[in-house]
Amino acid sequence: MALEPGLSASVRLTVTEADTAQALGSGDVPVLATPRLLALAEAATLRATARHLPAGTTTVGTRVALEHLAATPIGGTVTVEARLSTVDGRRLTFAVTATDGSADLARGSVERVLVDRERFLAKVGG
Repeated sequence: MALEPGLSASVRLTVTEADTAQALGSGDVPVLATPRLLALAEAATLRATARHLPAGTTTVGTRVALEHLAATPIGGTVTVEARLSTVDGRRLTFAVTATDGSADLARGSVERVLVDRERFLAKVGG
């Protein structure tokens, strides 16, 4: 299987108190925290390519640009989609969007790099 532009996946979350800016320390309001939204975006990128990676490889995040456009309260449901837009050697760029079904919550891009899992872990002492 090859890593080709167009691969996509989504993740869904119903916001709980543990997902809020208050809980994560990124703000003082009880709405979906931007760091939690970013984690969802990265999870969607992983899911998009998981079945297409060569044996012994993984991807690591290297760059993120994310606009958090609207707040989501506790109990709200967020769907984040990642679509592989560019493959440049080992560099993978994903377009990410988040919605609550009626409004756009976020948009941006996530860049990941394809690495050999064992070599990568050896370099970081893992």
